[in-house]
Amino acid sequence: MVAAALRAPDHAELVPWRLCAVQGGAREQLADLFVQHALAKGKSEVDRAMERERALKAPLTVAVIARIDMGHPLVPAHEQWMAVGGAITNFLNAAHALGYAGKMLSGDKARAVPIAQAFCGAGETLVGWIAIGTPAKALNARERKSVQEVLGHWTA
Repeated sequence: MVAAALRAPDHAELVPWRLCAVQGGAREQLADLFVQHALAKGKSEVDRAMERERALKAPLTVAVIARIDMGHPLVPAHEQWMAVGGAITNFLNAAHALGYAGKMLSGDKARAVPIAQAFCGAGETLVGWIAIGTPAKALNARERKSVQEVLGHWTA
């Protein structure tokens, strides 16, 4: 899956992201960070327990960290962000091709300073986490827009 992420367009050498697998005892540390964040947000004990469960639920959790070079002479920041998105998409597509459920998790926890500091160094941004489930879990089937709804035609 990481090899698939490396196939995302990135101008060959930039790679404006890195991945960090959360394994072993680190899973409990992530759960503690999620609970502390929920506590700081004034969430109930039930909600804090749900946050702990979220952190521990997936068999594999991978943090996605962006390293955007705002002053890169050849690759503007928006293209670097597209490479980050491409890496996430490729990772998830590889997981799905192997029969695993997977999804990207982000939101206010990824923006929480204590959680971001646990994963990021200087100049890095925590994008969120990729959660990979088991082969037995069915992928979420949802209604998708039709091609006609999303494809327009440019005429000069």
